[in-house]
Amino acid sequence: MSILVVGLSYRTAPVSLLEKAAVPVDDLRKTLEELQRAETISEALLLSTCNRVEVYADVARFHPAVADVSSVLSRHSGVPVADLSEHLYVHFAEAAVEHMLSVASGLDSMVVGESQILGQLRSAYALGADLGSIGSVLHDLAQTALRVGKRVHSDTGIDKAGASVVSVALDHAEEILGELAGHRAVIVGAGSMGALAGASLRRRGVTDFVIANRSLERAERLSAALGGRAVGLAELEVELAGADLLVSSTGASGLVVDAEAIGPRAGRPLVVLDLALPRDVSPAVGDQPAVSYIDIEALRSRGAMVSDEDVRAATAIVSAELGRYLAEQQQLAVAPTVTALRARANQVIEGELSRLDGRLPGLDSDVRSEVADAVRRAVEKVLHTPTVRVKELAATPGGDQYASALRELFGLDPARAESVAAVKTNPEAAS
Repeated sequence: MSILVVGLSYRTAPVSLLEKAAVPVDDLRKTLEELQRAETISEALLLSTCNRVEVYADVARFHPAVADVSSVLSRHSGVPVADLSEHLYVHFAEAAVEHMLSVASGLDSMVVGESQILGQLRSAYALGADLGSIGSVLHDLAQTALRVGKRVHSDTGIDKAGASVVSVALDHAEEILGELAGHRAVIVGAGSMGALAGASLRRRGVTDFVIANRSLERAERLSAALGGRAVGLAELEVELAGADLLVSSTGASGLVVDAEAIGPRAGRPLVVLDLALPRDVSPAVGDQPAVSYIDIEALRSRGAMVSDEDVRAATAIVSAELGRYLAEQQQLAVAPTVTALRARANQVIEGELSRLDGRLPGLDSDVRSEVADAVRRAVEKVLHTPTVRVKELAATPGGDQYASALRELFGLDPARAESVAAVKTNPEAAS
C-alpha cells in the first residue's frame, strides 16, 4: 500500500500558519495540478478547511513524495519548508487510511463529532475526480471514508451530540449576550457556512437578519430563505452600528472587516464570531469597549461535545472498517498474482495440447476434446486450493508474503499484459 498523507491542522499549527496554508477555492485546482506534476505522485486529493490542510496521495516513493508535497505546500503558503515541516504530520499506508477514516467520522475535528467535514471531503473528492487526479486507489479510499463517516453519524450518538463550529460559536455568544432571540445579527458571507449560521440562528429564535456579501445576488438568495435583508459589503459598516452579533465566514484572502468598521458602541455589546481562515475580521476589534472577538483559535478550548461512550463507539466502527478495508485491499493486491498463475497454467496446457496434436495428427476430434477437458479439470483441481488459500491468507498480517512466494516459485510477472485478464480502470466521479 502506497497511500501518503501530509498535512497540518489545528492540532499541530497555530491559526496564523493555518491561515497562510489554507488553499482558497479559486486556488484548489491550480494546487492539485502542481501536485500532479510531481513525478512521485500518481494520484492526489487536497482537503482544505478552516481547521486543516491535507494532501492524500498515491505515491511511488515515500521520502521523495513527502518532499514534493511539502514543497508544494511551502510554495503555496509562502512559508519555508524548514519552518513548515515543524508543524506537518505524515501518515503512510495503514496509518494514512486510518487517518482519513477518523477525519471523515469527525473524530479528528476541533469539535469532535461535527459533520461538515463529510461535505468538505466529498467536495475535495469531486474536484479531484473532475481534474483527473483521483484514480482507483484514492477512489476506493475516499468512498470508503465517506461511507464510514455516514455510518458513524447514523449508528452512534456522535451525530446528535457533536456540534458544528457554528453551534459552538453561538453557544459562546449566548454566554455573553444571553438568549439570542430578539437580537440583531449580521452574517458576512453567503456560502455554506453563512447559510449554516443563519439556519442555526433561526433555530435559536433570531429573526432580525442582515446578510452581507460581495455578490448581492447571492446575499439576496440566502436572505430570502432566512427571511432577512441583503446588503453589499459597502453597506456593512452602517449595518454593524445596530447589530448585536456579527458572524463572518467568507473565502476572502484578506480582511473583510477592519477595526475602523466598528464604531463606538456606547456600551452596547457586540459579539464578533470570526469563523474564517484566513481571518475575515481584524482581531483589533476586540480591543474596543463592549466588543467581544471570538475566532477559531478561541473555540479550540471549548473541547469535545460528545460523551466518551460515543467517542468509543465511533472509534470502534472506524477500527472495524479499517480492518475490513485493509483485508479487501490485500485481497485485491494478490489478484494479479492469482490471475498470472492461472494464465501460466493455461499456457502450459495449450503448449502440451499443441505437442499432442503434433505427435498424434490423426487423433479423433472428440477424443482430443475429452483429453483437453480432462487436463484442464486436473489442473483446475490442483490450482483450486492454493489460489483460494492465498486469497484468504492475504487478509492476514503478512499475507502478502504468500503471493510473493507464488511469484517466486512459478516465476510469475503479474505486470505483464498477457498475464492479466482484466485491469481496473480509473472510476468516474461518484456521488
